[in-house]
Amino acid sequence: MFRQALRSQSQACRFSTSVARLRALEALTPKDIAQSSTIKIELPENKAPVNPKQKRPMLSDSKYEAESYQLPKVMQAVGEVAITVFRLDMDRIRAGPIAGSVYYAECKRIGLQFQDEELSDTAKFFYEDLHLPRTFSQWFQITALHTWMLSVRMRAMPFKYGKNYQQKLIDRFFRDMELRLHDEMNVNSSRISDQYLKDYNDQLRGLVCSYDEGFATDDATLASALWRNLFNARTNIDFSHLEAMVKYVREQLYVLSKMSDRDFATGKFKFVPPDQIVNHFTKEQEQEMLERAKKEYEAESLLPSQRSKLSYEN
Repeated sequence: MFRQALRSQSQACRFSTSVARLRALEALTPKDIAQSSTIKIELPENKAPVNPKQKRPMLSDSKYEAESYQLPKVMQAVGEVAITVFRLDMDRIRAGPIAGSVYYAECKRIGLQFQDEELSDTAKFFYEDLHLPRTFSQWFQITALHTWMLSVRMRAMPFKYGKNYQQKLIDRFFRDMELRLHDEMNVNSSRISDQYLKDYNDQLRGLVCSYDEGFATDDATLASALWRNLFNARTNIDFSHLEAMVKYVREQLYVLSKMSDRDFATGKFKFVPPDQIVNHFTKEQEQEMLERAKKEYEAESLLPSQRSKLSYEN
């Protein structure tokens, strides 16, 4: 009886400690968790820094996708008429500019870095707080992770639209990588470039399967997938870094799950910075969001190019 009582007390203490730790983690940002690490991690010398002769544009070479580009008003008017007359499906047409440009740029800029240049706040989280190497391959892993998170939400859209969005996103990802390998990594041989792209494509297929499993099961499985892919299965891993990334991914997926198809399909999603906490919505807040969406999407002044068949209800 005494041993059984001690065992029960020990289990209760472990459960209480676990609950207390979970509550403590909820009050911390992913960046806070990563910076709580006390383990000194030394990375091997970077023998392949990203030191480009010229930098690729964030979106593409097309002037129509430049962030500063404004379509002339005459062309806008002609376009609105054409959409109405030919009954164009804007949900299908938007896939290119939204998934292939806006959302790909969101993924790309997260871990973008160049040798001897100051890092963005988000890039600092990955390269300084998580101690990831500043290489092209590591940028690929960071970008692929964010691409996967977007694809999870795209798969929840009506099939014909979600599949189109996913295809546009992946097509732009690999087209940009091909150009970056040539322009920024000085890979001038098409044979070598094709081999790199094949290897990266294989990596992408593998990480999608492992992240999907982690998303559908539990945090331990997701942490294992992150360790194998984002952290390259290195042995000198700090578990606080895995905790930080699990929280980071779960928070992004939560925000994505609360977006309506229409909001997401029109490019309104932004990744939550790692120095911020995501608080879950109350029912009142969700109802308020729905009322705002109704007011916006049912307005009589809505232009043909702004119309959509996708639901604005989550």
